[in-house]
Amino acid sequence: MNSLTLFAAKTFTWTSLPEAAAPQSGEALVAIRAIGICGTDISGYLGKMPFIEFPRILGHELGVEVLAVGSDVTHLKVGDRCSVEPYLNCGTCHSCRRGSTNCCETLQVLGVHCDGGMRERMILPAPKLHPCNALDFEQLALVETLAIGCHAVNRAQVTDADDVLIIGAGPIGLTVLEFARAANARITVLELNAARRDFVTQHYPGVQVVASLPGEPAAQIVFDATGNPNSMANALRFARFTGRVVYVGITKEPVTIDDPLLHRRELSLLASRNAVASDFPRILGMIQSGLINTRPWISHRSSFQDLPSQMDSWLLPASRVIKAVVTL
Repeated sequence: MNSLTLFAAKTFTWTSLPEAAAPQSGEALVAIRAIGICGTDISGYLGKMPFIEFPRILGHELGVEVLAVGSDVTHLKVGDRCSVEPYLNCGTCHSCRRGSTNCCETLQVLGVHCDGGMRERMILPAPKLHPCNALDFEQLALVETLAIGCHAVNRAQVTDADDVLIIGAGPIGLTVLEFARAANARITVLELNAARRDFVTQHYPGVQVVASLPGEPAAQIVFDATGNPNSMANALRFARFTGRVVYVGITKEPVTIDDPLLHRRELSLLASRNAVASDFPRILGMIQSGLINTRPWISHRSSFQDLPSQMDSWLLPASRVIKAVVTL
């Protein structure tokens, strides 16, 4: 079967993989129907993602169709449409035993630490498949990216008493925005890109959108979704005394922390990594009920065959990509 492998930065190559085997106990064979392209994929494509080594088959935001299941799999049936929880955890380490499966000590994320979904079919652990036949494959492919924002907002314990600043209105910043809004927080989005500011203004009435902030501090809870080390360092300045700063984006570069500022304001600095299994059914329900509308996010589409010729164009600011989805 066809797969698309990244052999070096900006170097996709078509490869032929052996056909996926029949699923064994606890497994399911799935057909990949939709793939969301996220910042991790872009960073990996550019050779800037710290956890991706070449060669690698990218793709972890997946909408899939079940083709076959192992004999002991009861929550899935052939034909089910599913979102994929792409975090392969061991189940036995300290983090897993505490329920923090997103921080498994030997975690393998599909398309990052191990090969992902840029292929026609693959075997997956059945518990990592979350069925929802009410949604289409494009919607299902966006559940994982939404889970990133869901987990980050949970980490920060956002409530309706909080004012929230989100730095960066790319796809990850938008996922944070969705769940901060669900918590009824007062929200400001700081974004330098005019097209992204316009998108937030158009689709999120009641959210303040700015290109700069008049002063500091600005919010009780600050999320940095840029993955830019300078922005991440500066994020502390915008947090109120006793506030919380959450790093949602990731960078290869060191981030300089102003320790006197951190101590003077007694700030809490949090990292947010991936998501946990319980986030997925919650998000599926929110999309079904209309609390989250993913359709405006998808600004660009491509067939699987055309993806190698599309990636470079999606990197250009003029492309105005919010979210790109690949269909198979």
